[in-house]
Amino acid sequence: MQEYTETIHVSIEDFDLDTLRQVFGQNDSYIRKIERDFHVDVISRDGEIKVIGATSQVKKAVEIMNKLLELAERGKQIDEQSVDYAIAMEMENQVDALTEIDKDCICHTVAGKPVKPKTLGQKQYVDAIRDNMIVFGLGPAGTGKTYLAMAMAITAFKREEVGRIILTRPAIEAGEKLGFLPGDLQSKIDPYLRPLYDALYQIMGAETYQKNMEKGLIEVPPLAYMRGRTLDNAYIILDEAQNTTPAQMKMFLTRIGFGSKVIITGDASQKDLLPGTQSGLDVAVRVLKGIDGISFCNLTSKDVVRHPLVQKIVQAYEKFEAKESSRAQKIDNRLTRNRNTQYEAKTHRK
Repeated sequence: MQEYTETIHVSIEDFDLDTLRQVFGQNDSYIRKIERDFHVDVISRDGEIKVIGATSQVKKAVEIMNKLLELAERGKQIDEQSVDYAIAMEMENQVDALTEIDKDCICHTVAGKPVKPKTLGQKQYVDAIRDNMIVFGLGPAGTGKTYLAMAMAITAFKREEVGRIILTRPAIEAGEKLGFLPGDLQSKIDPYLRPLYDALYQIMGAETYQKNMEKGLIEVPPLAYMRGRTLDNAYIILDEAQNTTPAQMKMFLTRIGFGSKVIITGDASQKDLLPGTQSGLDVAVRVLKGIDGISFCNLTSKDVVRHPLVQKIVQAYEKFEAKESSRAQKIDNRLTRNRNTQYEAKTHRK
């Protein structure tokens, strides 16, 4: 194997210590990760970094390090997820897209933290929201479907592009019954809507949210309360749409009025519907594909932006479910063949 050495000249004038510290990680953990994945050696000495290994691998490692240094200089917080995603993007020859993704700042939280897409899938999702009246954000937990939709809604509201925000979820228990809890109807419904409140508080601030809530400019009703309404000039988000029935989904989609934008998020692998009940989200995906103004964005385990372990959990479940589905299909095929054989034998005897 050909060996090639590439040197990145690093001096105090080029990068400050904090930038270098971020890219190297605690105890050089991020650099060790790059070394393992690309089978190279990274040596930092005398104000420069040397990367040693096979030509193609060295070039990839250097490209990732340069890109991470550039992002860190721009103020991006480099963490393990950032490094993992940069490596994954380099494997697909798309590492240059990281800069474009980082440029897209949707808004800032009340604490001043920028809200940005963090993956190519998230960037495509945000762009689809900008360009379409109705967007379906589909994918596993942790891909930022709801949070990014909320950020887009709040930004549009602040810019007065819409007059109000409506956030809704179907009120279906995730395996636990809440009907016995004390309190009025709103108190019983709140646990279902808590993730929406959390995002609102973080991006908008509790005080601003409360003021707009009292004015009726922000609503967080359960899906059942949407029946009979026509929603004009509003930003509407339907979360956990996999738990709708086909009738509920049709009811929701036909509420949309002029000047409104709709985001529908869901994870088809996490249905809480009763066994045998068809999901309104599954039906909508089949019925509405190909209609102008409606976009479907499929986020994957690559777009998970929670702890890196969550990404591994999602991937493990995807692999397990694909294996179980294949096994069930084989059993079904075997049973069908047996029925056909029995039918043919019975017919032959006659």
